[in-house]
Amino acid sequence: MTSNTTLLADRLWSQGLARNVTLAIIGSLALWVSAKLHVPFYPVPMTMQTFAVLVIGMAFGWRLGGATVLLYLAEGAVGLPVFSGTPERGIGLAYMAGPTGGYLVGFVVAAVVTGFLAEHKWDRHVWTTLLAMSVGTAIIFAFGTLWLGAVIGFDKDVIQLGVTPFLLGAAFKIALAGAVLPMAWRFVKRG
Repeated sequence: MTSNTTLLADRLWSQGLARNVTLAIIGSLALWVSAKLHVPFYPVPMTMQTFAVLVIGMAFGWRLGGATVLLYLAEGAVGLPVFSGTPERGIGLAYMAGPTGGYLVGFVVAAVVTGFLAEHKWDRHVWTTLLAMSVGTAIIFAFGTLWLGAVIGFDKDVIQLGVTPFLLGAAFKIALAGAVLPMAWRFVKRG
């Protein structure tokens, strides 16, 4: 990083172990809540989980963003019902090895990539934020689709099952982040 104010988290709270642990815990709780919020949307209800993953990556940077998502996955791995559809569709490693496991892996990679982009100031302007969020979303879809195909078979239309129904929701969340992150920067620069 070029300075101690490269990330939103740095502007709001100076760096240190206590800050990082606190932010990782708060971030993992935000991921938990975002997985449980089912917003009516077309053609399928959406959660705000990918939005939370990508915003955490951009606000925290690649190291803390990735660590936060890993903490969230660890909570799920030990059996806490932190994922969408848990505990109804199972918990723990069995759930993570199921059809949605690739999306969970994609969360980590996407948080790291968007965090890296934020460290290079891609979260300051609408267009670069939209691009960063699109890249992060594409990463999540790529990992999710590959994993889904491995689980259910590539003879099935994995794009139709694992991507197409979620595209409108993804576009909404990308647009929302494109508005929120640059606005947050304008707010903290005034403070």
